[in-house]
Amino acid sequence: MSETISDFVNACQVVDVHEHHMPEVAHSRDVNLLKLFQQSYAAWTSHVLPSEPKATTEMVSIPPEPTTWEALAPFLERSGSNAFVRNLVRGVAELYGVADTGITRDNWEAVDASVRLRHKEATWSSEVIGRAAIGRIVTDPFLDPLMDPRPVLGQSYDAVLRINAFALGWHPESRDHNGNCGHTLLRRLGLEVKTFDDYCDAIRELVAGCARRNHVALKNALAYDRDLSFDEPNEELARQAWGQRSPSPAARKAFCDFVVDLFCQLAGEADLPVQTHLGTAIISGSHPLRMTGLIERHPRTRFLLMHLAYPWSRDLLGIAFVYRNVWLDLCWSFLLSPSHFKLALHEAIEVLPDESRMMIGGDCLHVEETFAAIQGGRRLIGEVLNEKVANGYFRSRDAERLAIRILGKNAKEFFRLT
Repeated sequence: MSETISDFVNACQVVDVHEHHMPEVAHSRDVNLLKLFQQSYAAWTSHVLPSEPKATTEMVSIPPEPTTWEALAPFLERSGSNAFVRNLVRGVAELYGVADTGITRDNWEAVDASVRLRHKEATWSSEVIGRAAIGRIVTDPFLDPLMDPRPVLGQSYDAVLRINAFALGWHPESRDHNGNCGHTLLRRLGLEVKTFDDYCDAIRELVAGCARRNHVALKNALAYDRDLSFDEPNEELARQAWGQRSPSPAARKAFCDFVVDLFCQLAGEADLPVQTHLGTAIISGSHPLRMTGLIERHPRTRFLLMHLAYPWSRDLLGIAFVYRNVWLDLCWSFLLSPSHFKLALHEAIEVLPDESRMMIGGDCLHVEETFAAIQGGRRLIGEVLNEKVANGYFRSRDAERLAIRILGKNAKEFFRLT
């Protein structure tokens, strides 16, 4: 890679638009090397979909377990070629001083001791974020969708409001895949609901209060709970689900479709983006083309579609070319497959209608994995931009302008960050 492009990309400050930083993890002082792997995407090499939604929640509360080589070896040796593992190993090795060798049978004990020591320090997380040159973070605290991030994580944080629990709230005991209950969350805000109409009014109040809670977007992660075909609202059928412990599949779907449609309408009125998880989840229902009806019905709503919709990245790019209310969050895709990411980014640069359409995030729990993700993303973006310059598609100034946009400027504009 050209030193000029490499140095330029590495000097750009990042606005990280998607993490899962939460106090349960960020403030934990009981972290060792094994836990970094257990609470990372490296764990997905043994916890595969469709068990993943449950595993994601349980990952946060993993009980303390001593690090041993026998526990690390399945990650480092059996799954050592996996990109999630390679990413985390690279980041940990750089942060803990073993970049030349990586984590080995000979040095793992010293690395483990360093991890435990640094996580006792209250400033460690902010130090790592600083080393990654991340200036602002948008987090999805999925264990507490109402969390205001700044009092617990710091002033550089904003959050998204995950809507899953509310979209599945046909009964006071209904819960989403993370165990959240929409009715319980609404009661925390002083909103008691008895009727379907009360519930819709409460959702309006919920969205109106986003700014007070430093929520800069809504987050639709329903790909982990159901398919993403959101039909036109059918209020009559949706009302049939209200108050039922086990509504019919048709009424349940209609209720969720109606509430999601309401959230998207309110988001457009409030100028709030809607992040949407696409790709690997309940994979039979998470193809990006399933979102087109919802996108078309809400032309005023800005949709941030995530993860390059792997494995359907080309279909996602077609959607982003056709619909001018669609933007792309590149997060996670470069962790899953760096080579696929480079191919997709080359094509995205050529296809997207303007340079405002892409932004970047890490999508991680621990700051070590975030550090590795953002550093890896920089490297791959730099390589693609350098290739675009080398083959004459761009001049250097074009590549630099786009780098600034992808790494930070687009996110500031998109989320209205000041």
